[in-house]
Amino acid sequence: MQFDCSRRGVLSLFTATVLFWAQGAKAEEVVNVYSYRQPSLIEPLLKAFSEQTGIKVNLIFAEKGLIERMVQEGANSPADVLLTADVGRLVEAQTRDLSQPVKDESILRNVPQPLSDPSGHWYGLTMRARVVYASRERVQQDKISYEELADPRWKGKICLRSGQHPYNLGLIAAMIARRGEDKTREWLKGLKANLAIKPSGNDRSQAKSVNAGECDIALANTYYMGKMLTNTEEPEQQEWAKSVRIIFPASAEMGTHVNISGMLLAKYAPHAANGLKLMGFLAEPEAQKLYAEGNFEYPVNPQVQPSEIVQSWGSFTPDTLSIAEIARNEKRASELVDEVGFDN
Repeated sequence: MQFDCSRRGVLSLFTATVLFWAQGAKAEEVVNVYSYRQPSLIEPLLKAFSEQTGIKVNLIFAEKGLIERMVQEGANSPADVLLTADVGRLVEAQTRDLSQPVKDESILRNVPQPLSDPSGHWYGLTMRARVVYASRERVQQDKISYEELADPRWKGKICLRSGQHPYNLGLIAAMIARRGEDKTREWLKGLKANLAIKPSGNDRSQAKSVNAGECDIALANTYYMGKMLTNTEEPEQQEWAKSVRIIFPASAEMGTHVNISGMLLAKYAPHAANGLKLMGFLAEPEAQKLYAEGNFEYPVNPQVQPSEIVQSWGSFTPDTLSIAEIARNEKRASELVDEVGFDN
């Protein structure tokens, strides 16, 4: 076979390729999903969506770099929907002009307004609370506040992962919104002074550190407790989880900090209608129940109850700050982490 390498030949080849994909898209309904969430967490949902609608889901997963990939792909990006594990990446995608506003009635009905972007560029899917994992042996109190974590009485007794991790940046951003930059800077200094070891690891390893006696309390997300308690492949994680109990921080100024996993419709989505169908499905009670049961997170849809394990941890009063307001402060939160040398 000979190839025509002239400009006309290249254009003909490009046109033929476009027609080929267009015909394929007509022959098979698809939706392309870029996901920062682990496939094991969302594949049951995507499978249920395909079974209900007949739309095939093409999933691309990466722990990092998907937003950068979308920037590089530009208008040729195949992404229809972006799924994230935190609000920070949703806002980053919106800021970099990678999303488009959605005002779908079913989504608006199922996702409370404080858990979405006011202009409709992104929506929450699940919630998780940033809580204290407290040693069952060494910590007697059952109430605590985020402010108290900077109290010298906890010196050498606190563990947590990097201050630059999105889960911690969300909390710090909420503190900025609630208390201002100066007070948050001093709070971070106090919290750093109370650390037992250098910030490291993930949320599960914080429970491991408490179990090992390296610290008495740690900051972590609620759903990791469920993941550890039901981990049969690594039963040692069950021991880590059993060695701690959850305390939901709260004070007169601030309730328990909540972050979200979420979704948005890509700006250049080639299958926007299918992407919108998927987003609507993920907010419906059926999918929310699957999400809640499988991931030990709190559903955003108020019609759906958390799993029994999650309910066993007790109730709490979530902070009333909107997720969008918190997200606006995350850049400054990251700067404060560096200013105080938190991870050093």
